[in-house]
Amino acid sequence: MKKVNEFLKDDAGMGVVEILLIIVVLIAMVIIFQEQITDLVNHIWRSIGKSAKKIY
Repeated sequence: MKKVNEFLKDDAGMGVVEILLIIVVLIAMVIIFQEQITDLVNHIWRSIGKSAKKIY
């Protein structure tokens, strides 16, 4: 019974669970906001392209 209590009190694996939950939330957000993220990245690349043309 003592070993069972020690096992239940051991929280060494909690970090892995927390990281997995964060990853799941991030993936869900990317799926939900996929179109907005794509538009933002395209806008940034166009802006970089325009700025590069001014330099050359």
